Amino acid sequence: MTEAAEPTVVSPRRLLWNDMERRPRAPVRLLATPVVFVVVSLVVAVSLSAALGGLAESSRLAALVVSLVSVGASGLAALVVARYIDRRTIADLGLRFDREWAVDLGFGLALGTGLMTVVFVVGVVADWIAVSPAPLGVDRLLGVGSLLAFFVVVGIAEELLLRGIVLTDVAEGLRWRFGPDAAVAGGLAVSSAVFGVAHYANPNAGLTSTVSITLAGVMLGLGYALTGDLAIPTGIHISWNFVQGGVFGFAVSGLDFGTSLVETTERGPDLVTGGAFGPEAGLLGLGAIVLGAVCIAAYVRARRGDLGFDPSVTVPDLRWKK
Repeated sequence: MTEAAEPTVVSPRRLLWNDMERRPRAPVRLLATPVVFVVVSLVVAVSLSAALGGLAESSRLAALVVSLVSVGASGLAALVVARYIDRRTIADLGLRFDREWAVDLGFGLALGTGLMTVVFVVGVVADWIAVSPAPLGVDRLLGVGSLLAFFVVVGIAEELLLRGIVLTDVAEGLRWRFGPDAAVAGGLAVSSAVFGVAHYANPNAGLTSTVSITLAGVMLGLGYALTGDLAIPTGIHISWNFVQGGVFGFAVSGLDFGTSLVETTERGPDLVTGGAFGPEAGLLGLGAIVLGAVCIAAYVRARRGDLGFDPSVTVPDLRWKK
């Protein structure tokens, strides 16, 4: 008789720590992300409260500062996670700031603007959206300018956190068991689902809006997965939100900011217009999301000569190797 082989014992350290990469394993890194986000947000909130006191309730400028810094906390949390837990370089987050990155950012900004303009034009022509006169004054222009600053911070922060951290960590974690393409697809699915669920707490949200925002996450994630950079999704995220809320006066993911260059009223069926949640929960928004994904794919193919997930998404550029 042969002796039974002794079972292989895996130490807790190996389950939690990747010796080859000198950092925690992907599940640990993913679990650490919300913890760091909460801690950073609390520190920022306490610091702002101590610095501003009750000014935020009486001063529009102070309220804007609070909003910008609070939203920016998620971006700061992403940078903390990337540097000290993921141990990745800033460039590996998809931030390179060279000429090619700037061109892709410009494309993203133009695409987000174009998509939301198509939603507006189709809605007006079909009489699903009514346009009201909106006299432009200093207060309105300052309000719209404030929204632009707010959406710039939102776009950068959310792309860093959802695509730069979540999508990448999932893809890096899956690459050992599956092929690179399947790993990126898995990261795209998980990050998009998180994106959709994160908006479920917004006003007027529901199952339809959550599914639609999840699909928007797929569109944004494609811009990252196909290029390895956050330029395209960041550009789309910024201009989509700003043009939607700051230019045409639609609700942005359920949030009505009360100031825009154009005042609009949805009078078509909610199934089409999205109702109180905004176009993203209606067929108009869904059509824009699908069109956006097609445009991203066409742009990447034309600019780079091929179409496929960028391998850099699954291969970390670690700081300690520099």
